[in-house]
Amino acid sequence: MSEPIVNFDLAKELGMNEEEYNRMLEILGRIPTYTELGIFSVMWSEHCSYKNSIRLIKTLPRSGGRLLVSAGEENAGLVDIGEGLAVAFKIESHNHPSAVEPYQGAATGVGGILRDIFTMGARPIASLNSLRFGEINGNDEQKNNRSKFLFKNVVKGIGDYGNCFGVPTVSGEVYFEDSYHDNPLVNAMAVGIVKHNETATAKASGIGNPVFIVGSSTGKDGIHGATFASEEISEESESKRPSVQVGDPFTEKLLLEATLEVIRSGAVVGIQDMGAAGITCSSSEMSAKGKCGMKLNLDLVPLRDNDMSAYEIML
Repeated sequence: MSEPIVNFDLAKELGMNEEEYNRMLEILGRIPTYTELGIFSVMWSEHCSYKNSIRLIKTLPRSGGRLLVSAGEENAGLVDIGEGLAVAFKIESHNHPSAVEPYQGAATGVGGILRDIFTMGARPIASLNSLRFGEINGNDEQKNNRSKFLFKNVVKGIGDYGNCFGVPTVSGEVYFEDSYHDNPLVNAMAVGIVKHNETATAKASGIGNPVFIVGSSTGKDGIHGATFASEEISEESESKRPSVQVGDPFTEKLLLEATLEVIRSGAVVGIQDMGAAGITCSSSEMSAKGKCGMKLNLDLVPLRDNDMSAYEIML
């Protein structure tokens, strides 16, 4: 299969601006391959890099007397609660995916934060949510029906995933306001408990250590999910349904138990949840935190679809 010609027009389609495109050329010293362009575009998306919001995020407190890791340092926050125990917690938005595919968008939002919790070595004990939708009793019946549809399916996606995974949804809140009609706010949160001496880190280190991908096989759903999550919601957003991942709570439940067991064994140096940019973000984040490189053999990645390209596997 021939790859498209890499130029600024293609980069723009993937969410990059001209300054970013030129900076990429400067870093590489050449025109990137199609796969390299995809990697740069997702890692420089707002969803992965926080390039537009980082100034505000940096004004928030990042350390404290009971914090065992600084904010943003690991997959989730970790707070000492005494007696050798810590609580791990993570909150994350899944707004764009839920706007076009509310059931799977909300469900995979829950799945993502649960993975963030147990990759810290913590066992998830509860999930929570904070939701905002457009009016359901306004003067525009078409708008009301859309908001009701999103509300019904987001709540069902959150509940079904938690029930299948085996973690209760203990609390939530919901508000309805017209400004959320096009793009709902879907914040999911998970909490877990871990012993101080059983925590795990996301740093990859140790020359020659093997790298394992564990979990569901890789398919074509969710490709460029990070780029989509960074775009403005528009009439064209409906075509981005394939960018929303399809959840698998039963496999994730098995992954939870296997992950906690292998962390307790002491065999794991570093572990990272695969976020919206898949192998690309998980491998680069682990490498950057550990200040070391990582070789990836895409021929060994378990696939659901055998005709996947390197571009599709990486993203």
